[in-house]
Amino acid sequence: MVAERIAGGYFLDIDFDREKLKTFGLSVKDAQDQAMTSVGGENVSQLIANRERYPIQVRLAPSFRQDESAIKRVLITTSTGAQIPLSEVAQVHFTNGPSMIRDENAQLVGYVYVDIDLAKTDVGRYVERAKALIEKRVSVPTGYVVSWSGQFENMERVKERLKFVIPITVILIIFLLYFNTKSLIKTGIVLLAIPFSLIGAVWLLVLLGYNLSIAVWVGMIALLGLDAETGVFMLMYLDLAFNDYVAHGRMNSLAALKRAVVEGAVHRVRPKLMTVAALFMGLIPIMWSSGAGSDVMKRIAAPMIGGLFSSFLLELLIYPVVFYLWKERTYFQLGRFSR
Repeated sequence: MVAERIAGGYFLDIDFDREKLKTFGLSVKDAQDQAMTSVGGENVSQLIANRERYPIQVRLAPSFRQDESAIKRVLITTSTGAQIPLSEVAQVHFTNGPSMIRDENAQLVGYVYVDIDLAKTDVGRYVERAKALIEKRVSVPTGYVVSWSGQFENMERVKERLKFVIPITVILIIFLLYFNTKSLIKTGIVLLAIPFSLIGAVWLLVLLGYNLSIAVWVGMIALLGLDAETGVFMLMYLDLAFNDYVAHGRMNSLAALKRAVVEGAVHRVRPKLMTVAALFMGLIPIMWSSGAGSDVMKRIAAPMIGGLFSSFLLELLIYPVVFYLWKERTYFQLGRFSR
């Protein structure tokens, strides 16, 4: 934690007396412009040497402006052409002050920079604890305000956006799944992968020691799309095997239904494994990256990797059972199977 130090500066202040300026027929702007040109200088032209440019500045020689007494003798020309010393119409003095004044929302501000070890805590938790300690132990004078900015402010802004982005993403996924399967039951089966994938995502985050952050939530949102992809892929093979049995007239008993489910689930392990392996091969190298932005990319990829692993196990072990129970109940209700 480092508090910003205000560096001191040495300034020349010229305070003009408006009543005296009025007596000599001068405006504040005229007097200020003449004093600024005489002491500070003014660029009046430019010297061109091939492609080089040098400003031509006009001001008094150093001997006429090197100390306070010399500056007080600087002549100001009135509207009638008369010249009067600067000390006749202004107070000249040197003062110490800050070299730069920071402000936000028209209020003076001072910064305290805090470097947080993300391996031990996240920005949100740190700020919550710090706010509680400040309210308990620090007495803020009237007119002073303590506010938190930087990464925390960006995180709060993104969090507000995620409140809209996450529901919209889930709704779009549900709509696309229903548009693809034309069945609410199949859509619900595919969506079963979401809670199971979150289990794997959370466990991997715990093992890696990652705290919740905006990058982690982005990875969670991306995981929803991967779950839908792999879930539809598994359901497609179950449907293909089931429809093949129905088309050939072999779907006439529970044993036939079981064989169809086994064929769709077990006999198609290789293509499903290749699909998930391709996703793993694209994500796992990110966990070994060490360049700029690698910390953010790791926290995006980690929930996707952990969620893919647990959702893949779900699809192999749970999806076939759910599909079998659904078709069994449907066919018993239709009277096509007998117990």
